[in-house]
Amino acid sequence: MTDNISNTSLGGLIRRYVSASFLLIAATILALVFANIPATHDFYIKLWAQPVSLSIGGFNVFSHGGHSLTLMDFINDFLMFFFFLSVGLEIKREVLCGELSSRQKALLPIIGACGGMIVPVIVFFCVCYGHPLMERGCAIPMATDIAFSLGVLSMFGKRVPVGLKIFLAALAVADDLGGIIVIALFYSSGLAWTYLLLAAVVVAILLFGNYRGVRVKSFYMSLGLVLWFMVLNSGIHATIAGVVLAFCIPANLVNGTRYYAQRIRKLVNRYPEIEVTEADRNKAIVIEKSELQILRSIEKASDYLISPLQDIEDQLAMPINYVVIPIFAFANAGVDFAGMSIMSLFSGVALGVFLGLVIGKFLGVLSFSWLSIKLGVCQMPAGATWKSISSVCMICGIGFTVSMFIAALSYPSHLGAEAAEMLNQAKLGILSGTLASALIGSLMLSQTLPRESQQ
Repeated sequence: MTDNISNTSLGGLIRRYVSASFLLIAATILALVFANIPATHDFYIKLWAQPVSLSIGGFNVFSHGGHSLTLMDFINDFLMFFFFLSVGLEIKREVLCGELSSRQKALLPIIGACGGMIVPVIVFFCVCYGHPLMERGCAIPMATDIAFSLGVLSMFGKRVPVGLKIFLAALAVADDLGGIIVIALFYSSGLAWTYLLLAAVVVAILLFGNYRGVRVKSFYMSLGLVLWFMVLNSGIHATIAGVVLAFCIPANLVNGTRYYAQRIRKLVNRYPEIEVTEADRNKAIVIEKSELQILRSIEKASDYLISPLQDIEDQLAMPINYVVIPIFAFANAGVDFAGMSIMSLFSGVALGVFLGLVIGKFLGVLSFSWLSIKLGVCQMPAGATWKSISSVCMICGIGFTVSMFIAALSYPSHLGAEAAEMLNQAKLGILSGTLASALIGSLMLSQTLPRESQQ
């Protein structure tokens, strides 16, 4: 892969996340304000308990076990379905033709991600050992937030070698895949086999459509919503449906890209040239039926020129980054500081999450990466040094979106007041650990990356 290609793909990825990171920060600050100002505290708490329904006759689409979803459930189960669909599409694209598409490309970030998941779990477990309810949150510090981490890296512009950008982006994607597996395996309960069977039937239809060359996006999205409802009521967390759907969506074209590109060129050549004078510029132009047909054919061929996977991923990017994630942050990041002191961070769940993110992530990613390179299994990222890799390993401790999501799954409201308190502590640990990792990582990057004058 040339530097030009890498910069093009990664540049678009990073630009997409930078502005989204600022919006995410704003939503988090707003949540903290609403949760801690007496005038808005009760409103903020009660808001998320409001029922949400979409009824068709006597059937409520947004229901689980016969009960309407609350607004918090709607956000965490339904809106985050689209977030995990986007993550799944990104993972599939990277596996097929991106930074996880070959052993040489994928091995180092995958090994680093494994270390970044295993060591934080061990750190958390050591802090919270012996308390079964606390231990439920072992997976919270596993996640790396791709938006925040790439946002921090982007602040250093051209000083960051392309190899480091690729390493962090691929590691974050592999990390997301690990988080998805953990959610599927450890946060499922009370399986309803009828719904699981119906979900399997929907998946079979999706795969058959892919196999038979169906490339209509509405086919996959409409069946995906049916799959979401089945998975929601099956006992498996509903967001897993988004990942399953992503892997059913085709990434190729029936006739190939070249076929549609050549078809567009032929159609354009068939369209007659129209001379428009200055006087005609503001007048309505009525074209012939045959010309209209050519334009329709060009439009249709252009639509087929992009694979369903890439098209859906691109269409989801804006609403996910600018609507879904900020709403999720506003709903989930509201830490109530009432009754807390600075010592709250030095005990229990908060300490386990904080140390897991700041120490566990850093040691896990760095040690596994160092060992794999020293053993000759992997190669050092292009343009990187051990000091710069260490800096990137530190910003891997920026765990926000998926960490918050796993925290909510670890300490659900039905487990009582103690679980609610631990969820609050987990949020405190996530916010403080993320902030510490970002600040320390930024300082390390500023010292270890080459100055622009040295490049």
